[in-house]
Amino acid sequence: MPYLFVHFKEKLTPDGEQVYFAKSQDGYNWEQVNDGNPVLSAHLGECGCRDVEIIRLKTGDFVILTTDLSIANRYDENYNIDWKKVNSSGSKCLRMWKTDDLVNFSDEKLIYFGRDDFGCLWAPEIFYDELNDEYLIHWGSTVKEDDFSHMSIYCCTTKDFETFTEPKLYFTKDNEILDSHIVKTRDLYHLFYKNAHNPGVNMHSTSNNLYGPFVHDEEFLQYMLSEEATFNKPGSYEAPTTFVLPDGKWCLLLDFFGCEKEKMGYVPFISDEVGNCNFKRADDLFSFPYGFKHGRVIEITDEEYGRLK
Repeated sequence: MPYLFVHFKEKLTPDGEQVYFAKSQDGYNWEQVNDGNPVLSAHLGECGCRDVEIIRLKTGDFVILTTDLSIANRYDENYNIDWKKVNSSGSKCLRMWKTDDLVNFSDEKLIYFGRDDFGCLWAPEIFYDELNDEYLIHWGSTVKEDDFSHMSIYCCTTKDFETFTEPKLYFTKDNEILDSHIVKTRDLYHLFYKNAHNPGVNMHSTSNNLYGPFVHDEEFLQYMLSEEATFNKPGSYEAPTTFVLPDGKWCLLLDFFGCEKEKMGYVPFISDEVGNCNFKRADDLFSFPYGFKHGRVIEITDEEYGRLK
């Protein structure tokens, strides 16, 4: 069962903040595509692609969404960044490409959702809602009402990625939250996200309804605070994403971020059963050619794998 990993490389130069592909035959061992060069590069907006998302539509075509943001282009001479400014003026749109074969792509497009009060739109992800036959797009935003100081998860829906409903609040807490990932197992919706403060770790909640309310998973939190999970550095992960391995196990990937850019990236966790969030770190089972940053894994066909190769 082949897989595609779409991601970016968090380098100190703008070429890292573009769309990269990796491929795998087994979900454990990954190879770079296009000799490790970008498959897609941004030329609109901030000219940066962070937080890369891909989904296979029910038509068989694919949509790629990214955050329209280049941190590398915002560094000062000492590689410092004004995060307050980024939160209030970074990524006013999402970036989109479409493709039917993962080789030829539509023109790059910026999507504006009509909310002038958003300070930023970060980490878009797409969930297909079978009950309503529509796609839920969710992302993290700050808003002017809070002086762009509190990030929550917002959402909109679309049926065709041409027209979109007005954005609304999806999930929020007293603390800032970001990097939402939604997956459904049987009749249960899982929401993984990053809690920014107190404690600043990844969390997990569940609901019987796509729009909540969600129930907090305390056992998952305690594991995320453990030495085994965190390199003894709580708060070092973000960007959760999951996929099912060929052996039926459930893989959770968490992005270990930092300034040694290409040496850091996703750390794998394994659960023996899909839907069971009793994950354990499994670094030794996986191999990556470099540090993949904030992306998404999907299953692809043997034919699609061959085209990428």
